[in-house]
Amino acid sequence: MTAPRPASVPFREAFMFWLKLGFISFGGPAGQISIMHQELVENRRWISERRFLHALNYCMVLPGPEAQQLATYIGWLMHRSWGGIVAGALFVLPSLFILIALSWVYIAFGDVPLVAGLFYGIKPAVTAIVVQAAWRIGGRALKNRTLWAIAAASFLAIFALDIPFPAIVAGAALIGYIGGRVAPTTFRTGGGHGAKHASYGPALIDDDTPTPEHARFRWTRLARVAIVGALLWAVPMGLLAGVLGWSHTLTQMGWFFTKAALLTFGGAYAVLPYVYQGAVGHYGWLTPVQMIDGLALGETTPGPLIMVVAFVGFIGGYVKAVFGPDSLFLAGAVAASLVTWFTFLPSFLFILAGGPLVESTHDDLKFTAPLTAITAAVVGVILNLALFFGYHVLWPQGFAGSFDWMSALIALGAAVALFRFKANVIHVIGACAVIGLVLQLTVSR
Repeated sequence: MTAPRPASVPFREAFMFWLKLGFISFGGPAGQISIMHQELVENRRWISERRFLHALNYCMVLPGPEAQQLATYIGWLMHRSWGGIVAGALFVLPSLFILIALSWVYIAFGDVPLVAGLFYGIKPAVTAIVVQAAWRIGGRALKNRTLWAIAAASFLAIFALDIPFPAIVAGAALIGYIGGRVAPTTFRTGGGHGAKHASYGPALIDDDTPTPEHARFRWTRLARVAIVGALLWAVPMGLLAGVLGWSHTLTQMGWFFTKAALLTFGGAYAVLPYVYQGAVGHYGWLTPVQMIDGLALGETTPGPLIMVVAFVGFIGGYVKAVFGPDSLFLAGAVAASLVTWFTFLPSFLFILAGGPLVESTHDDLKFTAPLTAITAAVVGVILNLALFFGYHVLWPQGFAGSFDWMSALIALGAAVALFRFKANVIHVIGACAVIGLVLQLTVSR
């Protein structure tokens, strides 16, 4: 007996689901996409698997957090623009509020033995997690010698030559553009997220469901979204520059994270080196060790991993005391909210502007040759990030100082848990945090 097609979903019901998702979206993009597939495709049948994967393939091509963009896309498809805005915003807001609170505890009480001990164990775990990310992405992306060569060249460019991440992305895209025409088979990716589409019964938005009126392409709609999006970026940026000045910390944060938002090909791990180059190396908003701690917080909270930018913004606003020494928490909270706005605004615009173009065809989208090359380059960049973290964790005083054997053992244990036993990232971080706390309390006695 065939299951009946689900009834139309009221906006309130969808709102409550997106709110719930914002609090349970642990596990990085893979885990978040898996949760949405299970809930939306298998259990609730709000959208068919083919339509789900069609939307996901588009989001994978875009810069930005693909899981958050996928939620925005499905929310938009179901309940127009406001549905997409609500779905995407609720995917981010719980993480923002949690990170503001944790960032304040970290910067205000980081020297307390309890907090210091927890982070002592978490830092080596994060190093192992980044190594696993390089391995995981490399296993999917590096399918031939040419792509391996691009990854190696990318690593050397950022490690040995200190070439900025945007230049590496641009160079890889150019190589892919040319290579896609000279040797198309070399830069052709696999079959996306699966050629077989399971059936879980009729879906509200099924394979043969006509594209709703609001999702059909219109030049007037595209122009309207573009104008509104430009204003949503230009007005706050103009106010920051006009009231505070272009060189002010908050203005520079807005400009810097706008650029970062357009460079997040390959996920958060890929853009972190760029954030490090700017936030740590150029602007001095936080230290290398604080950057590692911020990634640890990002790994242990729900929402996209790129939400680590909220931690960067909070620490930068707090340390720079942008509102004076008596308003440090306010400065950090405003800076965190500001960078979140500029980081995620492009993601909403990509969906609301590009969604109708994607809905005009239900053929599977393929990765372009430039994106294939960029993804290969990302592997080299992430490997460099792992070495950067490893250096600061294992030699906390630099190579001239002593080697931290306990951190090395914690990192090794975390790597074994991740690679050999496929342990959950949250469980690994939690176990390492407890070990670090025990070691800290033992030494302090």
